Amino acid sequence: MAADRLAADAVVVGAGPVGLMLAGELAQAGVDVVVLEKRHAHNHESRASTLHARTMEILDSRGLLPDFGTPPAEPRGHFGGVPLDLTLPSTHPGQWKVQQTKTEAVLEEWALSLGADLKCKHELLAVHDTGERVEAEAAGPGGPLRLHCRYLVACDGEDSTVRRLLGADFPGHDAGRELLRADVDGIRIPARRFERLDKGLAIAARRPDGVTRVMVHAFGSTARPRTHDARFEEIVTAWRRVTGEDISGGTPLWVNAFGDASRQLTRYRHGRILFAGDAAHRQMPIGGQALNLGLQDAFNLGWKLALHLRGQAGEDLLDTYHTERHAVGRRVLANIRAQAHMLLGDRTVEPLRTLLGELITQQDARTHLAGMISGLDVRYDVGGPAHPLLGARLPHTALHTGRRRLHPAQLLHTGGGVLLDLRGTPAEPPEGWTDRVSAVAVTPQDPGALHGAERVLLRPDGHVAWAGTPSRPHGLDTALRRWFGPPRRR
Repeated sequence: MAADRLAADAVVVGAGPVGLMLAGELAQAGVDVVVLEKRHAHNHESRASTLHARTMEILDSRGLLPDFGTPPAEPRGHFGGVPLDLTLPSTHPGQWKVQQTKTEAVLEEWALSLGADLKCKHELLAVHDTGERVEAEAAGPGGPLRLHCRYLVACDGEDSTVRRLLGADFPGHDAGRELLRADVDGIRIPARRFERLDKGLAIAARRPDGVTRVMVHAFGSTARPRTHDARFEEIVTAWRRVTGEDISGGTPLWVNAFGDASRQLTRYRHGRILFAGDAAHRQMPIGGQALNLGLQDAFNLGWKLALHLRGQAGEDLLDTYHTERHAVGRRVLANIRAQAHMLLGDRTVEPLRTLLGELITQQDARTHLAGMISGLDVRYDVGGPAHPLLGARLPHTALHTGRRRLHPAQLLHTGGGVLLDLRGTPAEPPEGWTDRVSAVAVTPQDPGALHGAERVLLRPDGHVAWAGTPSRPHGLDTALRRWFGPPRRR
């Protein structure tokens, strides 16, 4: 059978939340994008159910939050099972409980509405970077499909096919311990929030629909090599051993095991092939950090790849994706390893847990940990004249333009950069970059939060690329060139 052929600017492998987020970002920027997904149907397994404050801000910046309805908010999170108040200045402080199925549905509808082409039931078989383009082959319901694209991005999860085909260096360690988890209908057991009993760790949370998610780890047990998901009987046995309760009469809707493996790609970019989400880093999904880290990878990459594909920026911009997100991923994986030790360690870790519980009562320590988990403290090295705002997201403060009151995320709905004039005076877009950067005049409700800046250049992801004053614009032209490419010729 002759293979069908398909050409695109970009191919995204994997239609989970990360792949769909990236596809939407690219499609919004006018990039011709195809998404390959090997599943035959939508995913009904809600593996992750937590969106953190920074992710909610990101979704807000693309106008997507109304599609999520009114998810329940929870100010309290944890660090290794030790309760932690996650509230920090943000439009969406704390954490928000959204089933992964809902996140995928919203992102898929958004990406498709913008023109992304989703091809389900297509499994990637081969990929090759020729230096000038990427050639890939997939098996689909209609037979083989050959794809030609300028760039391919692997968002295909912790067992990434793209990573395997490339033989990409993925150092770290495999799982030594694991948590068993399941969504079970028809059981009534006490709620347990990271309850450490004599024989293990038990977690139980009943959802509004009556389904109970249980997670359990028996102290001293080790992870086993798995080619399939865990069996419900394993969870029943472990739950009885740890809690003394019998949940065998329930109906398992989903059963899973996840371990404390920790690995990270040496490079997130391999020529014209890039990696995002769990394809780039493997970690224990503690506190929803894995999903949020991946979505923020996609958000960082999308606008950079789009500018490059449109011929407006060079490869040096694309290289900053690895530089920025590899450092963030390395830090997140380190805190997850610490949390895994505190969660799954036996009674010998209790002194450490007690000490952390005391430290968390100190405001500086709480703020530090909450910023790390929520993603609100991420700061990139953007270069340029020193300023307290540089590299961070624009601080949370209300902005006024005329009679309208808005927040920083609302300035980014178009997906482009923004030059803010914080004096409220008429703002002129930077000549030569009007196709990539808009200008907005605003008056901040709390000028002190902006450290005396009168003008601020925001990247499309909301991070500050330059801050200064009209009388001292030193570095603005350099920042525009670095983050948005050379000016358009007249």
